[in-house]
Amino acid sequence: MKRLVVLGAGESGVGAALLGKKEGYDVFVSDMGIIAPNFKQELELAGIVYEEKNHSIDEILKAEIVVKSPGIPKKAAILKEIASKNIPVISEIEWASRFTKAKIIALTGSNGKTTTTSLIFHILENEGLNVALGGNIGISFARLVAQNNHDYYVLEISSFQLDDIQTFKPFIAIILNITIDHLDQYENKFDLYARSKFKITQNQDNEDFLVYNLDNEPIVDLLQEIGTKANAIAYSTEKTLENGAFISGEKLKVKLEKEPEFQMPLSSLSLLGKHNQSNSLAAATVANILKLKDKKLIEALSDFKAVEHRLEKVCMVAGVQYINDSKATNVNAVYYALECMDKEVIWIAGGTDKGNDYTEIEELVKKKVKALICLGVDNQKLLSTFSGMVEEITEAKSMKEAVEKAYKMAKKDQIVLLSPACASFDLFKNYMDRGVQFKQEVKKL
Repeated sequence: MKRLVVLGAGESGVGAALLGKKEGYDVFVSDMGIIAPNFKQELELAGIVYEEKNHSIDEILKAEIVVKSPGIPKKAAILKEIASKNIPVISEIEWASRFTKAKIIALTGSNGKTTTTSLIFHILENEGLNVALGGNIGISFARLVAQNNHDYYVLEISSFQLDDIQTFKPFIAIILNITIDHLDQYENKFDLYARSKFKITQNQDNEDFLVYNLDNEPIVDLLQEIGTKANAIAYSTEKTLENGAFISGEKLKVKLEKEPEFQMPLSSLSLLGKHNQSNSLAAATVANILKLKDKKLIEALSDFKAVEHRLEKVCMVAGVQYINDSKATNVNAVYYALECMDKEVIWIAGGTDKGNDYTEIEELVKKKVKALICLGVDNQKLLSTFSGMVEEITEAKSMKEAVEKAYKMAKKDQIVLLSPACASFDLFKNYMDRGVQFKQEVKKL
């Protein structure tokens, strides 16, 4: 019996382990942290041996293949030990892809991933296709493959997951944008991070499709340098295209070779903001590649509801709109959020800095932000960047304190926006926990 070792017992790791067990592997799961009770229960019910708060080297080195959870740093000592024995280390998406013949629609990018992945899933589901949604968005790809057979998988993929692929090959790959993010994991080199994103197309061939954002310079540059064997289809909010998706006047259009042109009014799109026009173009392009019905596509683009923690309107309190944008974990995401705001903003930001450069949003902050509440353990970078740029700056060490301060500062017809630009791990479990706490505190006002 082949031996599979899974490092990390979060959603990704447990999904990989369950799939391994189903496929007849001898599975061992090892996590240096504490395994959540629900995951422990799943492993026990499946008869999978596991350990927590430890990596037993001797047990791990018996592996014929290792699946590494994306949260484990590349420089972890255990990975060096495994490499010294020439044991292959792969990601969970690579592992899952080996056990399905379904069409994979995989999407990556620095911003807009969850919204666009959810939108594409909504479009395919609305068409009545046998489709599942997963990857970095919630349910792991491996768990989905272990549970059911689907014709299509729509997956949100991170750069960390792409770092450890070998044969992973999406039928349609989408690259939304590449902006500065996670540089702490890529030697503070933007080029390394960008190339990691581009791995999504490395195994594609001429029967596959790469949908890419023509308005994003790093993508265009890398496409020219690295190239792709896939059929590359661009989309743009700024240029009219002969073959691709674009904005023309007040209409969204998709024109693919040998296919009838698709168009719909921008006013019918359910998602607001220029960045969401771009995301809708990407999703509409996928639908046109799959030759879905125009009527069904218009319906899906019109009635899609925004995802939780992404420009999510929480409620109005005393004439002030509170918006939860906790998923904005980098500067570029905050740019999009501020760009959408049509009223003065009380901005709550901060957390674990990932090598942020705030110059991109300085003009928007000057124009739109009335006050800044720095929510984090170390707020020095935010304070030094925006002092003198924003009328009022203060600090908070908990969500309760941040929301209470925002409530006291905000005046009628202003917006309180949680859009952190940072990871959440200094004060919260993850961005979802941060967003949930924000909503809870706002509803107590």
